[in-house]
Amino acid sequence: MTIHRLVLAGLLALPTGLLPASLPALAQSAKPPAQITVTNMRSVPLTLFEIATGGDQPRLVGKIAKPLAPGKSIAVKLNKPAGCSYFVLARFDDAVESDAEDMNLCKDKVIRLTE
Repeated sequence: MTIHRLVLAGLLALPTGLLPASLPALAQSAKPPAQITVTNMRSVPLTLFEIATGGDQPRLVGKIAKPLAPGKSIAVKLNKPAGCSYFVLARFDDAVESDAEDMNLCKDKVIRLTE
């Protein structure tokens, strides 16, 4: 199972020569979103989904309140997000678990959970 990350089409459309010069500007203007969308593309329910800050004292900033059925999506509101890098944990009804460290939620506002 993998967590797919969406790539911003606008970033890919930049000419190659301008990309290195524009990256610092993009990083400075990036803000964490108020919410992200989670889509369960697996054939079993998603039973646990949590988003936490990184570092020595992680803080939970988002989670699902109830299981998410296969093929369904949900908006997960982020509580006082700070920065762009987060730890994401997903657990399914069949005991499969997936995690991702340093997920950039400023860039990846949609998370698709697949086999």
